[in-house]
Amino acid sequence: MITGGSKKRPRATPTRQNGSCCAVIDSSFSDESLCVVSQKPRIGSSPCLDGSSATTTPSFNDPSTADVILRLFVDSASPLGSPFSSGSGSVDPAASTSDLHLYLHSDILRRSKYFSVILSDRWNGQSRLQESDNLLKLNLEVPLDSGAIQSHFTVLELLYTNDFVNTIDSASTALDLLPVALELLFEECICWCVTFLEAVPWSEEEERRVLKLIPFLSEEESKELLARVSPVREDSCESMLEGLISSAIHNYQNTAYVKAFVTKILRDFSSRESAKRVLEKAFKTSLQTAKKCLEDYSSPDFRGDHNETEALQRLNLHKAMTHGRHLQWLLERMIELRVADQAVKEWSDQAAFSADLQRAFRDDACRNIYPGLPTVWLRCTHRLAKAVSVGAILAARQVRRKLVEQWLPVLVLCKDNVSSMPQNKALYVELEEIFLSIISTLPMSDAQKLLPQCLSFSTRNVEDCPHLVTAFNTWFRRAAQSMIPGYNNNSAE
Repeated sequence: MITGGSKKRPRATPTRQNGSCCAVIDSSFSDESLCVVSQKPRIGSSPCLDGSSATTTPSFNDPSTADVILRLFVDSASPLGSPFSSGSGSVDPAASTSDLHLYLHSDILRRSKYFSVILSDRWNGQSRLQESDNLLKLNLEVPLDSGAIQSHFTVLELLYTNDFVNTIDSASTALDLLPVALELLFEECICWCVTFLEAVPWSEEEERRVLKLIPFLSEEESKELLARVSPVREDSCESMLEGLISSAIHNYQNTAYVKAFVTKILRDFSSRESAKRVLEKAFKTSLQTAKKCLEDYSSPDFRGDHNETEALQRLNLHKAMTHGRHLQWLLERMIELRVADQAVKEWSDQAAFSADLQRAFRDDACRNIYPGLPTVWLRCTHRLAKAVSVGAILAARQVRRKLVEQWLPVLVLCKDNVSSMPQNKALYVELEEIFLSIISTLPMSDAQKLLPQCLSFSTRNVEDCPHLVTAFNTWFRRAAQSMIPGYNNNSAE
């Protein structure tokens, strides 16, 4: 036996292990060992290679006119997992023992560059091939993979029929035939398979198979396939997330449905760091816009017409309200993904913004135009402060102290005006409890400064404000405990 050598394509070389991708020219097997396969029905008419009528074209697997016998066989020792396998992982139990003998024609086989080399006069001369009965006998090993022999059979038949349109009718079929076409260097079949794969959807498994085959295609052939699976820029994922978040909070009337969808995408997103960067960027943008609107509202420019100034004031309040709602949703997502650490730091460093909010909330026009504005901003504070109080966000002592310092006056002011929005009483009481809980985590010196600012939490009936009573009793208990002789020494130990 003389091995026909490895098959090389000029663009990319599909390489099999253990030489399984090579044909063997063999004159040793006897005629009695041949398994004659009945000819499959031809699918439609096929033009001849030389342009003559179909009736003169040699028939596929025709013993009466064949000058080549090709034996397809499976080597049970061949390794699995080749890029040229179907990717299904299944193996036909009978595949390792089945042989298929096909009666073919050298003129047709030469359409495959691989067979063109094998059948060349130069090769035959070098091998000193001895033919019998004018038949050239070849062996071609196929992978130990379910359907591999059938795929080879189909590709060999396509050398005769050219019926690519009817044969390549699904992504799965194209992926079964493309590895064989690559092995045999059958250019037309490669082109048809690639073109079909470019145009149809893939399942997740089919996409994995495509990615395995791309390295064996030329740059031009793989360009469209790669464009489908390769982002244009390294930050494409973050750009897409930014667009989704922007659409969720700005661009759709059915915002609730879009927000629910984007929430699901964020939960399932693979890169927590990318999600964090995108959410922080959106958070800062909305916060800066709201701060500018409240600043303009608190310090209006009266140089213009009064009606124009009033319209601008209304616009500023509307923007502050809108971006406050955006921030509520963004903070919920950041807390859910546990990426709100930086947001808490930002929120705790808003002395000027807190002062502008208080000025706006005291203004009768603001209360009349947007009575719900205080609630929107206190809900943002509530979400962050609650996450800090339960340890979902591990904030440093300075951050916890400043968070209470900056936003406690806003809560006190809103509570004083609770008569105008009685439905918000539960929110105010819960935020009181959260602030007192955070104060209990601070050094006693900080608590001593902050607790007196919470006296507005008290009510005529002391039983209605147990959270405030508990906070002061806790502070006094700790203070009394610290005066016990030897307490500090014991604590140090």
